[in-house]
Amino acid sequence: MNRSPEERRARVVLVDDHRMFRAGVQAEIGRTEETGVEVVGEAGDVDQAITVIKAAAPDVVLLDVHLPGGGGVEVLRRSSELMSAAANPVRFLALSVSDAAEDVIGVIRGGARGYVTKTITGTDLVDAIFRVSDGDAVFSPRLAGFVLDAFASSEAPPVDEDMDRLTQREREVLRLIARGYAYKEVGKELFISVKTVESHVSAVLRKLQLSNRHELTRWATARRLV
Repeated sequence: MNRSPEERRARVVLVDDHRMFRAGVQAEIGRTEETGVEVVGEAGDVDQAITVIKAAAPDVVLLDVHLPGGGGVEVLRRSSELMSAAANPVRFLALSVSDAAEDVIGVIRGGARGYVTKTITGTDLVDAIFRVSDGDAVFSPRLAGFVLDAFASSEAPPVDEDMDRLTQREREVLRLIARGYAYKEVGKELFISVKTVESHVSAVLRKLQLSNRHELTRWATARRLV
């Protein structure tokens, strides 16, 4: 549906556990007169998200995959009635630093209408919001294949017990470290301190019974996480 800037409006809730990232997104897309997007609420964890979404009744929720309290999938689970409302359904668009297949598939199976990564431009994000609001499905280009492959297969993905030992944040750190990011770069990407990155890496090495970063990279590569 094509609408002029004067006609198109979308009420949006931002759900992300990084306050600075939420502020950046709001500054980028929340200039309502220019973008047509009105940010009507924000939340940093699952419980806050449910409270804000129910109170604000937005058109679209921008949802991070990894959140305290159970992650984006838990927000979707607890919002199932809102998504299925006949009159004004709330639609969800995942916006995450993660481009891992299991994260993409998890939220789409949970009911999200799309999944874009945080490398998206402000202009493209506004376009994605309106497309999702109109009922379309939106994906960053390389992520669409994950969804097609997953739903084309009748077999459930195998359970990785080693990965299940890691928290969602530890998985994010693992992937970035395995891709060659320095601790400082990981911290900048995830909006956390270098000390916190070091703590997560230590926890990952301990849980996976690995000795160093080189072994961690080989482990991640073998599981096609890089």
